[in-house]
Amino acid sequence: MHDLDPDRVVDALREAASFDVLPRFNALQRHEVMEKKPGDVVTVADLDAEHRLTRMLPGLLDGSVVVGEEAYAKNPGILDLLEEDRPVWLIDPIDGTKNFAEGNATFCMMVALVEKGETLMSWIHDPTQSRTAIAEKGAGAFLQRDKADTQRLQTEGTLPFERMTGQINYGCFPEPDRPRKRETFMNSFGLVNRLRCAGHDFLAQCLGERHFALYNRLWSWDHVPGVLLLRESGGHVARIDDQPYRPEDRVRSLLTAGNLENWGNLRDLIERA
Repeated sequence: MHDLDPDRVVDALREAASFDVLPRFNALQRHEVMEKKPGDVVTVADLDAEHRLTRMLPGLLDGSVVVGEEAYAKNPGILDLLEEDRPVWLIDPIDGTKNFAEGNATFCMMVALVEKGETLMSWIHDPTQSRTAIAEKGAGAFLQRDKADTQRLQTEGTLPFERMTGQINYGCFPEPDRPRKRETFMNSFGLVNRLRCAGHDFLAQCLGERHFALYNRLWSWDHVPGVLLLRESGGHVARIDDQPYRPEDRVRSLLTAGNLENWGNLRDLIERA
């Protein structure tokens, strides 16, 4: 493990939030919201925050490089850096960009440190609540409001389905099966809804506010930070096809839950629905 002070990454995230993100929240001009492709929104806040973090983070760790969501949009080949031996900073400058652009506070900023296919550390920063979740492989997960206010994150125990809140991405299933599965899930769980922000979804699971998610079409910057955070909080995350999850994967059907027992019960329901 690298000798890296995680608070220095928190400081970088707070700086980017202060200068690039929060001043634009509920203040975006029309020309500051663009589409990378139909339905895929990016704002000047995403671009400026990623540029700032791309300048700052490599200076915290010798030899490290950056893979950012917006850099990928211009150069998809940048993902190949995840296959190399150098430490890689994964950056999602604003996760939940559509929410951000609409004035909805359910957005966050995410960073993960990956090396040789292993996620070593991750950060999920919630700018509007001035809090940051930090995880380190093998050392646990914590929620920091400031350096004097830090709590350890721990998921809830086993729950019946009717007490669970979570999300299901129906793109995981063949189209003819979706109506039947939707009806089963709606009748089984307490609530099935989407936050449109993976970072908030993972954080809510670590806090016991939500309890599961089935993700489809994985992106490294969307899911890698939260996977480590949830695992270090006691949760279980795995592909439902039993293949190992790797940071570089562009696969489908990643299931998360607060513990292994809940995860197994959820997968059984998903497969038989």
